[in-house]
Amino acid sequence: MAEAPDSLVMSVLARSLVAGTPLLLGTLGEIFTQRSGVMNLGIEGMMAVGAVSGFAVAFETHQPWLGVLAAMGSGALLALVHAVVCICLRATQVVSGLALTSLGLGLSMLLGKGYIGQPLPVRFEAWPLPGLASVPIVGPLLCQRDPLFYLAVASGLMLWAVLFHTRWGLALRTVGENPVAAETLGLDVIGVRVVATVFGGAMAGLAGAYLSLAYSPSWIEGMTAGRGWIVVALTIFSLWNPWRAFLGAFLFGGIDVAQFTLQSYGISPQLLKMLPYLATLGALWFTSSARHRASPPAALGQPYERGTR
Repeated sequence: MAEAPDSLVMSVLARSLVAGTPLLLGTLGEIFTQRSGVMNLGIEGMMAVGAVSGFAVAFETHQPWLGVLAAMGSGALLALVHAVVCICLRATQVVSGLALTSLGLGLSMLLGKGYIGQPLPVRFEAWPLPGLASVPIVGPLLCQRDPLFYLAVASGLMLWAVLFHTRWGLALRTVGENPVAAETLGLDVIGVRVVATVFGGAMAGLAGAYLSLAYSPSWIEGMTAGRGWIVVALTIFSLWNPWRAFLGAFLFGGIDVAQFTLQSYGISPQLLKMLPYLATLGALWFTSSARHRASPPAALGQPYERGTR
């Protein structure tokens, strides 16, 4: 029996929030990294390593939160490699990021061989928020989710406040816009960039952990399925603003869900698999149009040497 239209809409919205959560986590981290002037194209690899390390630790310890910490640590470690190569040694950021993606994907396949097909003994379950979970529409949609969803939402709000309403956020934006002026003001450009890059890697690892511990509690090779590249596009689509990241992430989550919803209407599955990537191209076109032109940090992708004038 077909679902009633209203219940179908609620189901699609709920699944869109779930599918958009890893995109939101990854985008928030990449926004901070790029705001410091560092471009990291290794998100896909860091998400993959985060997913497998989070699953492995949760599987062995039966503690999903330890899995989350392991995922964030592994993502941060890979990002630190990127930071050393690009910030300290001033190598090309694009090349380093692409190499990091290949390294992360290969490493995840190597580490995850023994876990393919293994059921996760524990997973993140829904945590209904007292007093809010019973509110019509809003309650089932937003207040009966898993704890990592709440963490993603709280992170977005907190990071927006940090970026635009704290001295540290001002320092980060200054480093990304004009590192020479930032150093003149006494800011440690290298240190700020390293911290922002490592933080972005930890968020990418957390996004991977969401995939293997909450979204689909298992490990399969290639489970990131190009989400890291979508995160890079969403960073541009959001105009480097955490508020806009919410819209972009959950919109793309809905597009991802549409692949499965529209199959029942006889649309080619091969065409539906292209939807997220077609939407990515559309988002990039939208943000680069004359009316909605993106303004990336002025020093994005440019290496910096202390004492440069």
